[in-house]
Amino acid sequence: MYARKKRRMMAEINVVPYIDVMLVLLVIFMVTTPLITQGVKVELPKSAAEPIEQMTEGKTPLVATVDEAGLYYFEKDGVQQGPFNAQQLQVEVASWLTIEPGTQVIVKGDGRVDYNSVIRLINVLKQAGASAVGLMTDNEV
Repeated sequence: MYARKKRRMMAEINVVPYIDVMLVLLVIFMVTTPLITQGVKVELPKSAAEPIEQMTEGKTPLVATVDEAGLYYFEKDGVQQGPFNAQQLQVEVASWLTIEPGTQVIVKGDGRVDYNSVIRLINVLKQAGASAVGLMTDNEV
């Protein structure tokens, strides 16, 4: 009679479903990433000032913001935190400056905010341990 051939087991993995899942995940991340980045909307004052050089190599500056409502925020390594009151901001900034001493601190004050609010923010940053505070502006058009 006829001799039957035994079928060998197939040892290959079908990767097509995994590729489909990865493409779906890629699309999901591409759509949601722009939604994750948030920030405080401020209208920076215009200036023809030259950009400052970073004081320390490799360290990103700590950016403290005061908005039109007088609320304080800060941003480090692209992560925005807040809103804070003056004491909370002082504690948060002091903890960052303890971890990374010598970090450059920049004030990003809304152009519609009164001068007193920006000075108050600078004083809070100085009390938190900032050795020097810079002011951020937009380019003059």
